[in-house]
Order: sequence, then C-alpha cells, then structure tokens
Amino acid sequence: MSTKEQAIELINAIPEYKLKYIVSFLRGFQMDDEIEDMMFCQRLVDEYENDESPDKDETVTLEQLKEELGL
Repeated sequence: MSTKEQAIELINAIPEYKLKYIVSFLRGFQMDDEIEDMMFCQRLVDEYENDESPDKDETVTLEQLKEELGL
C-alpha cells in the first residue's frame, strides 16, 4: 500500500468533526511549498538585480537563440 493510500485510509477513519484540523494541517504543508517557491523566485530576482556583469542586459532575438542552439 502506498503512503498516499495509507494517508487516505487514516483520513477515512477520522471522525468528520476532526477533519477540519487535518485540512488546516495539510494546507500548512501546501503553503510551505508556495512560500519556498516565492522565496526561490525572489532570490533569482535579487541575484539578477545585483549582478554587476556588463552584459546582463544584453538581449538576443529568438532567431539568434535558435541558431546558437542549432535548431
């Protein structure tokens, strides 16, 4: 039996009035993932904004990129 199946089996055995606590607990895990994703994206933005490379704002066209990648 998979971990997910075990979790579902346990949840099915919990009385309805206690499920709100389980839902809150699970939402906490979901929010942790969303917060981690936002923090990762913010780190990428910060790294880009603080990058002092002279060519950081250099752009290429889609055609140039395709050519460079050999597509």
